Amino acid sequence: MQTNENIESIIGSPRKAINKLAFPTILSMLLMFLNNLIDSFWVAGINADALAALGFISPLYLVIIGLGSGVGAGANSLISRYIGEQRSDDANNAVMHSIIVTVIVSVLVLIIGLFFLEDLVILLGAGSVSSYCLSYGKIIFLLNIVFLLPNVTASIFRAEGDVKRATNPLILTAVLNMILDPIFIYTLDLGIFGAGFATVIASFIGLLWMLYWIYIKKDTYFKFKFDYYRAKWKIYKEILVVSLPAGTEEIIFAVVAIILNYLIMITAGVSEVAAFTIAWRFMSMAFLPCMAIGIATITVSGVAYGARNGSNFDETIKYSTLLSLAITLIFSGVFFFFAYPICDIFTFTSNNSELVHRSAEILQLLVFYNFLIPFGATAAYAYQGVGSGFKSLALTILRELVLSMAFAYLMGITFGMGIFGVYLGAIIGMNIGSLLGFICIWIFNLKFRKEFSR
Repeated sequence: MQTNENIESIIGSPRKAINKLAFPTILSMLLMFLNNLIDSFWVAGINADALAALGFISPLYLVIIGLGSGVGAGANSLISRYIGEQRSDDANNAVMHSIIVTVIVSVLVLIIGLFFLEDLVILLGAGSVSSYCLSYGKIIFLLNIVFLLPNVTASIFRAEGDVKRATNPLILTAVLNMILDPIFIYTLDLGIFGAGFATVIASFIGLLWMLYWIYIKKDTYFKFKFDYYRAKWKIYKEILVVSLPAGTEEIIFAVVAIILNYLIMITAGVSEVAAFTIAWRFMSMAFLPCMAIGIATITVSGVAYGARNGSNFDETIKYSTLLSLAITLIFSGVFFFFAYPICDIFTFTSNNSELVHRSAEILQLLVFYNFLIPFGATAAYAYQGVGSGFKSLALTILRELVLSMAFAYLMGITFGMGIFGVYLGAIIGMNIGSLLGFICIWIFNLKFRKEFSR
């Protein structure tokens, strides 16, 4: 198989490959999640209802992002395995199949946005702030392609080891959104709609940069041309076997946020939802290393699995887990000890010291939610890398939905511990589920290494 420097970098040392793919991805993800914080920062200046609305609508936005991540994971997994098996023609064909799947998903999301968005907002329990939710959400749903396509294209770039092209447009998108947010929200007086509009414009410009490389400069390893497309239902199946569970996992994350919002609402009220929204955004940043290293793990474990290299697969599991654990603990420590000054940035626009104080208290508690996630995340992403998407989904459901939310309801509602019980139960369930997931992938790793040791 003809290769280049990027391809060579992902079929060699797993440690070097993960470092090359993960650290730029961490940077881009930090900036992308900083977008969410920037949205919250500026929207908080409108009023508390607008900020709460952002908390309600964010899970739906995350579903759209999750669908793109899901298709991207399916493409990344299959293409990486084809690279490991030295099947370049099939890899190029898989690229086009992935783009077609993305367009189909985008049309479905568009239809939902046109006909069902208002019903979804009411279903989320956001009736009192539904007008704010719709102002932000409509443009996101109608122009969802500008979020889906860059996500999938970045995954394809990542599968070929071209990490710069996978991350630089995302970095540009984040920076542009930071600049455009205050302009659209306040200067143009568009309110919360302006926050959504700024997000769409920024993402569209990042997409244009990707299209420039693909169709004008024409120097990408994989060619996004229909000349390479040969319709194969097996390829669609292979992509969907990973992308459907992976996309569903992202939906589960959104469902978890919805359930938490509901439990928080009935135990502490709307003001607690607003405070939780701020704290949860920061906690999401602490989870970014797991996500970024996990995305790298999909590529590197997929290549090792396709090449039947048990030693490289074993090293991938070990290094991914330890690296993400170390970085996650650093993030968690910073957020715990500096929770108050970090949350205090919201006083600039909201002038609500009580909101900031409560957000800091929640943030200090929620850092324990992330402690053992690196173990569970490594398991989920490694299973995606080898094409076992439904095993990854099962572990995510067990960790996020069954254990975490069940413990949150049990301790918060059944045992009458209130809002503290909701948070404590979610923390306990998440950590137990993460350890169980890692046990599963470790057993798989031992069997694979024994069979294909080099």
